[in-house]
Amino acid sequence: MRKITVLSMITLDGVMQAPGGTKEDKSEGFKYGGWTARYGDEIFGKVVQEELKQDADYLLGRKTFEIWENYWPKHADFWPGINDGTKYILSNTRKKSDWKNSVFLKSTADIKKLKKSKGSDIQVWGSSKLIQLLLKNDLVDELRLKIHPLTLGKGKKLFDNGPIPAAFTLIESTVTSTGVIIANYKRAGKVKTGTVGA
Repeated sequence: MRKITVLSMITLDGVMQAPGGTKEDKSEGFKYGGWTARYGDEIFGKVVQEELKQDADYLLGRKTFEIWENYWPKHADFWPGINDGTKYILSNTRKKSDWKNSVFLKSTADIKKLKKSKGSDIQVWGSSKLIQLLLKNDLVDELRLKIHPLTLGKGKKLFDNGPIPAAFTLIESTVTSTGVIIANYKRAGKVKTGTVGA
């Protein structure tokens, strides 16, 4: 069984759209691209570099993949493993790519089959609709969130369209000098309820 880990930069209100640049994703009139730019520091940089060094395959939505396939093959010096790792792309419209190690999936059943296969653990970057599908089908083993101290109101969100009720355990956390909370959560069974103080 392969572990699926979601890595996401989000705002306090859960927006994850276009964190890295003004031209990254302007869909639906989004005008705050590059909202993470002023929050980088040494701690943040070290965490990201460690994540990029991990041996992994990648599960991506089509829109994120199309941004990546035009960028990362030319910038692999920053992320050496991105070309070698297998990119699994959930898409109903794409079937092939010139970017090496790209495999296209068509359904949730394909993702479940992939998760049960042998191989490297799988990282999910970007891909808001794909993440929502994974959360809805209880296919996320770990969330690695970088929670930035701002709200944007509009934009693609991490938790939207009905994730199942699910408990997570905080396994690691740190706060950067710019106030970004880096928190890693591991899936921990069902939600347990009770009465406070009882």
